[in-house]
Amino acid sequence: MSFAVPGKILEIHGVRNNRLGLVQFGDTRRPIFLDLVPGAGVGDYVTVHVGFATGVVGAEEAERAYVRLRASGELASAEVDLEAEEAKPEMRLRQKPR
Repeated sequence: MSFAVPGKILEIHGVRNNRLGLVQFGDTRRPIFLDLVPGAGVGDYVTVHVGFATGVVGAEEAERAYVRLRASGELASAEVDLEAEEAKPEMRLRQKPR
């Protein structure tokens, strides 16, 4: 069974030949590969599975997914505010020198 979680793209960076985005899931932010969703941009919500964005979804659909996750206890420790605009931390990506 695969499980994709929605998150909001906060930043996008090019790293070598890849597009990486800083994506927010509740109070957690992670670097995610965006190569499979070339049309996704900052502010869009994407579904993510094992570090890769697999699709773009609307804010309403993302909120519905968070409601279901909260109801099942999967997000018991994190409150999700999809409209919150917090200070963006720097995205730390390791790059090998060329």
